[in-house]
Amino acid sequence: MRKNFKYLILLTFFVASGLAVISATSTPTHAQTNAAWPTKPVRLIIPFPPGASTNDIMGRALALRLSEALGQQFVVDNRPGAGGNLGSEIGAKAVADGYTLLIGTNGPIAISPHIYKTLGYDPLRDLAPVTLYAMVPYAIVVHASVKANNLNELIALAKASPGKLLYASSGSGGTPHLCMEMFKSQLGIDITHVPYKGGAPATIDLLAGQVQVFCPGLPPVLPHIKSGKLRALALTMPKRSAFLPDVPTATELGQPKLDVNSWVGVLAPAKTPPAIIEKLHTAISRIMAQQDMRNFAANNGAEAMAMGPAEFGVFLRNESAKWGQVAKAANLRVE
Repeated sequence: MRKNFKYLILLTFFVASGLAVISATSTPTHAQTNAAWPTKPVRLIIPFPPGASTNDIMGRALALRLSEALGQQFVVDNRPGAGGNLGSEIGAKAVADGYTLLIGTNGPIAISPHIYKTLGYDPLRDLAPVTLYAMVPYAIVVHASVKANNLNELIALAKASPGKLLYASSGSGGTPHLCMEMFKSQLGIDITHVPYKGGAPATIDLLAGQVQVFCPGLPPVLPHIKSGKLRALALTMPKRSAFLPDVPTATELGQPKLDVNSWVGVLAPAKTPPAIIEKLHTAISRIMAQQDMRNFAANNGAEAMAMGPAEFGVFLRNESAKWGQVAKAANLRVE
């Protein structure tokens, strides 16, 4: 009986050992799986309509290049709605396996949490930064008839006639709106807000002189600035832009806290394996370093870059804190 019992124990040991060896050699580990990523198509959510913004244009270009670089198709999935919040929520709640990614920008990622009463996601908690790969410069622009040739003259004009100057925005809670609210709160001036349903109608009325001031991204207004119909008084970013090299920055004009631009980055659901995030960042960095991609970005009003996950994470926290202060000062809330 004892001999049989010992035999069974030995048999069990060898069978278990054999199964362990088979398992170790035939079943991929998490590290092996992550290293092989991607092994199937990847969904890239863009939370805006097709062709409607630099975010979509740059997102589609990146998806095409990533498909070529990583050997799997990156499928663009436009999910517009609620100023980008709808698609961003879908991205934040996706399975964290590297097969759903999100194109993020400052509206739904850094501004929305501070102005929407209810939001179905927390960008800093539910999303992992991968790469910030493009920046769109913003500027304070006026109609050619406005008697201000620089930012300080606009400030003086606003202080001399409180509430009389009208500024346009692409809608309440958007970056152009918060740009001017930042401008107002920092300088203690009174300019009246006129919200529009998008940047295009705001630009049309600015060109017609129905409103006098706007703080947009450069792409839609650049031709009108160059034609002289509009005047750019200051870039709202720390350094000058190659698009308007002769226009000074707000920092140069003594307003260093007036720091506004639109950025485009790739984010993944939180808990996406770090190995996948690093592999993706490496691929994006190589793509954005290519001259034709940099030219493509420039032709669409953006400046190419490739900020890594850690630096991007710090950037996101700073952006969120900055816009939180502006929203609080202006008492901005969207139901």
